[in-house]
Amino acid sequence: MNIRMLVGLSGNEYSLAPGDEREFPNEEAIRLISVGYAVPSAEEKIERAVAQPAPERRTRKGKADVVSTEGDGAAN
Repeated sequence: MNIRMLVGLSGNEYSLAPGDEREFPNEEAIRLISVGYAVPSAEEKIERAVAQPAPERRTRKGKADVVSTEGDGAAN
C-alpha cells in the first residue's frame, strides 16, 4: 500500500520525512496509518492544466522623437 508520511520515520531500509510517499506492505501500512504516522496516498497523481504566463516582450529603446531647437534660432 502506498502511504504519505505525516511524521519523520527511519529504519534499516528507509529514512522518511513528513510528506514523503513510499510503498509499504499492507500490514505495516495499516499499522502506521492507525497510529497516526501516515495517511493513504492517492494511487494516481491528478494533473491540472495551468495557463502559462505570456512571455514578457521587451522592445529596444530608440532615440526619443524630439526635435531640437538648438542652433536654428527658432526658439527666440
